[in-house]
Amino acid sequence: MITGASGGIGRACAAAFAARGDRLALIARGRAGLDGAVHQAERAGAAKAIAIEADVADPDAVEAAARRAEEELGPIDVWVNDAFSSVFAPFTEITPEEFRRVTEVSYLGYVYATGAALRRMLPRGRGTVVQVGSAIAYRGIPLQTAYSGAKHAIQGWHEALRCELLASGTAVRTTMVQMPAVNTPQFDWVRSRLPRRAQPVPPIYQPEIAARAVLYAADHPARREYWVGASTVATLIANAVAPGLLDRYLARTGFDSQQTHEPRPADGPDNLFEPADRDTDFGAHGRFDRKARARSRQQQAAHALGSLDTAAAHTAGRVIPGLRPALPGPHTAAELAAGA
Repeated sequence: MITGASGGIGRACAAAFAARGDRLALIARGRAGLDGAVHQAERAGAAKAIAIEADVADPDAVEAAARRAEEELGPIDVWVNDAFSSVFAPFTEITPEEFRRVTEVSYLGYVYATGAALRRMLPRGRGTVVQVGSAIAYRGIPLQTAYSGAKHAIQGWHEALRCELLASGTAVRTTMVQMPAVNTPQFDWVRSRLPRRAQPVPPIYQPEIAARAVLYAADHPARREYWVGASTVATLIANAVAPGLLDRYLARTGFDSQQTHEPRPADGPDNLFEPADRDTDFGAHGRFDRKARARSRQQQAAHALGSLDTAAAHTAGRVIPGLRPALPGPHTAAELAAGA
């Protein structure tokens, strides 16, 4: 199950899981985007892919989507939460209705979807939920107060939920992947009151890098979270060491770094309350292909360390029965540097 599957990271995740022959239930609001995602997944090798139109802000719609997915595809093994919405504007220019909508989609959508997943996974004693996060989960940035609040909320909720799952003794796991700036269509369809066109804060990464991280996390959910991209690692470490200094730096640079030099079109698409890809398939990529990085050495290092950790833990487990494999979270200097 992948929410937000019609575009951006969710769309790239659909292609990544499809390439290994998985069965996919793709959830989003936009019909054209969903149809494009299904066709791409089928071409990539999915055993089967179905499109489910649903708004994750509606818990009944999410529950119905989960029910249909299991009826048509069988038990849900992995659920990826990626759907979100946002508003690019100073806080004082965001209406209460807009703030509520961003929170309902970008935070409560994760809560509702995870609840639907756990209602099915816990009785079976297996399954993984992957929460697609962001460096913004730890470090809020100007012009994205609603989105920053939602990502911070996901982080705190995920930590509490993870503790409960560990305490229960279940094999069901939840893990979180903190993303860098990614080249997705959101910067053309997000609601914006900025004078110029929105852009991700450089360095920018391609959505396939994000998708590979999600795929890896789904297969290695014992870790509490993964950091993707050197910029994410640098941001989170800087925020932990000198948050006040980072406040002043972002106050000085955060407005210009999130805008190009081009004026914002007055008639651009807007997906806050209605899908922007209902009639047009935007795909996974945004308009920053020339600037975006297709590789992340940090991600490769983090995955290599994760594999070594798991192998070492399994070896130790044969010597010391009952030892849990892959202790969660960063716990060595090398892992911290790699964002493990």
